[in-house]
Amino acid sequence: MTRLAQTAGLNDIQREILSTVRDFVDKEIIPVATQLEHRDEYPTEIVEGLKELGLFGLMIPEEYGGLGESLLTYALCVEEIARGWMSVSGIINTHFIVAYMLKQHGTQEQKDSFLPRMALGEVRGAFSMSEPALGSDVSAITSKGVREGDEYVLNGQKMWLTNGGTSTLVAVLARSDEGHPEGTAPHKSMTTFLIEKEPGFGEVRPGLTIPGKIDKMGYKGVDTTELIMDDLRIPANRVLGGTTGRGFYQMMDGVEVGRVNVAARGCGVAQRAFELGVSYAQQRHTFGKPIAQHQAIQFKLAEMATKVEAAHAMMVNAARKKDSGERNDLEAGMAKYLASEYCKEVVEDAFRIHGGYGFSKEYEIERLYREAPMLLIGEGTAEIQKMIIGRRLLEEYRFQG
Repeated sequence: MTRLAQTAGLNDIQREILSTVRDFVDKEIIPVATQLEHRDEYPTEIVEGLKELGLFGLMIPEEYGGLGESLLTYALCVEEIARGWMSVSGIINTHFIVAYMLKQHGTQEQKDSFLPRMALGEVRGAFSMSEPALGSDVSAITSKGVREGDEYVLNGQKMWLTNGGTSTLVAVLARSDEGHPEGTAPHKSMTTFLIEKEPGFGEVRPGLTIPGKIDKMGYKGVDTTELIMDDLRIPANRVLGGTTGRGFYQMMDGVEVGRVNVAARGCGVAQRAFELGVSYAQQRHTFGKPIAQHQAIQFKLAEMATKVEAAHAMMVNAARKKDSGERNDLEAGMAKYLASEYCKEVVEDAFRIHGGYGFSKEYEIERLYREAPMLLIGEGTAEIQKMIIGRRLLEEYRFQG
């Protein structure tokens, strides 16, 4: 075994793609990640490199200029990128979710307009569900789109947009009461609107403002922002799929594959933490020998490696289930929950192995220690994942009394 988290059953193309991505991560991301992260600097050169590799179009069909690869291939690439710097995987993830939603639910005109440019990375995607007064309670969304002739007028405030500043296309979930009378279930009166904008901050188009970046504990480099719509007018043909009232289902479909992505990020960060821990344990000496020879440290390494392997296996299973065309919300929820929790634990154990040096910003593990908590809440908290898992289990194991 050369390293942990190997994936059986990959074809030659998949192995070649992953080898290329891993080489890029080792040469172009890891050497600069900590420095850029400490400066909270957007990784422009890294993103340009990913564009050249074709990763922005990895799952976009070949007919639109993409590589037409599977969710599994994409998830394994994300795992490698997150191993280098989790923020870079976030830049790719939000773009990927919007491209996936367009591919699955967009009108032909919307696909033709956006997907070829998204495959090249010329159009970069972000998506938005959350608002300042809500988190996982999507039914409480108050942002609203009202039809006026051939346009919709949007008003509301959205929160926690990854790529909010650098994106040029944002998929926004808002209420749309057109054709949905009062009393309609909340999830049946929501619509996904495709909003084109200029990159940057401030008023990026009439009626649309992207305030400055939110200052975060970790997950730096990538811009996380609010989005404010004040009588924002967009053409009616920018309703995703051309029909109102389907936004909740479209977004949940995107989030479902996004949860596989978050699981992959957890696997990648955990792998890097293990690599740092096992390397440091062989260099650091106490009581006349490397600390790796102390049984207590060997126990930690054994537990860390087992968690890395288990999380990877569940992530791969969830991706393959989705690729097969089957429902995978149970598997995606389990993978996201386990991978994020194990990531936190593996990072903390690597931090402990480093001792006092783990608290120093000179060591990479300090950055990972601040990044891991985001995975516990991104794409649905651990508690939400357990709710999804519990409900699905009750469906599968319904008591026949």
